[in-house]
Amino acid sequence: MTAVHEIPARPGPFTFDPHTVALLIIDMQRDFLLPGGFGESLGNDVALLRTVIDPLADLLAAARSCGIPVIHTREGHLPDLSDCPPAKLLRGNPSQRIGDPGRFGRILIRGEYGHDIIDELAPAPGEVVIDKPGKGAFYATELEAVLNDKEIQTLLVTGVTTEVCVHTTVREANDRGYECLVVSDCVGSYFPEFQRVGLDMIAAQGGIFGWVAPAAPVIGALSIATSNTPVSSTTPA
Repeated sequence: MTAVHEIPARPGPFTFDPHTVALLIIDMQRDFLLPGGFGESLGNDVALLRTVIDPLADLLAAARSCGIPVIHTREGHLPDLSDCPPAKLLRGNPSQRIGDPGRFGRILIRGEYGHDIIDELAPAPGEVVIDKPGKGAFYATELEAVLNDKEIQTLLVTGVTTEVCVHTTVREANDRGYECLVVSDCVGSYFPEFQRVGLDMIAAQGGIFGWVAPAAPVIGALSIATSNTPVSSTTPA
């Protein structure tokens, strides 16, 4: 019989089977996180997103050590922008739209330096990287097929930004029957109020979209679960 383990979380304990869980890392890309990149060019403080890097690096190391599958995503478009609808392309400052030249290459274009994942969280050989044209990681991608192939039922969701790509992906996953735990200090927003409200919305009404917990108890639970030892309780988010 497969052991079920728990992580203390909001709104209540989050149960998982270590054999059917994966770590999903959303859009930790240079265009969004590096000083001088696209995110900063729009007037955002990238330091708010960069607080995610260290706890996420710890969680990523733990997942790798425990043999938990890791899936990375990157938001971006084909060089000819044929997969970028006008409703998305024409938003924002006309001098800094998708496909325009930026400090790290054409903004959010696949193959450009800025489109790729930051060095601190670079994918390891064999880890899946999903290129997505939209906010959600399921739209027009192979993510669901990858999860089905790996028999994944539970997602540890991390990345940026909390209220946009993370929220959209969690909602998509919820509609498809996946259980999601959003790791609170491993997701980030340019707007502190959006960060707080975004996490509250996920755990509201008994976990309408999922659960929320910080990295430390998640790392502890993964380590204990994969060593076949009962999970001990830790303070939730």
